[in-house]
Amino acid sequence: MAKTETFMNVPAVKKMGTTFGDIGGALDGVSKVMQLLLNTLRATAFVGMFGGWALQSYLEQVKPVVDRLAKQCKELGRDLAFSAQAYERGDAEGRTRFY
Repeated sequence: MAKTETFMNVPAVKKMGTTFGDIGGALDGVSKVMQLLLNTLRATAFVGMFGGWALQSYLEQVKPVVDRLAKQCKELGRDLAFSAQAYERGDAEGRTRFY
């Protein structure tokens, strides 16, 4: 029976990890801007701006999705970096990271 070996392009995996981390950081920035918009829209909703209230309702539904996606991207970036480092060390524990 043939033995199957797995190889990793370590620089590419590290770059992917960095990219996911950057995406997570960008999404954190988007979330902060959305929070500022929500605060502004809440203030204008009290002065009778119905369009502001509708936009606020929409943003309140989208913001948790952006927050969750940012968290997942940063976690994936850390996992990829950890796996690449473990592969370089020949660490048997690192290969079980994605199970």
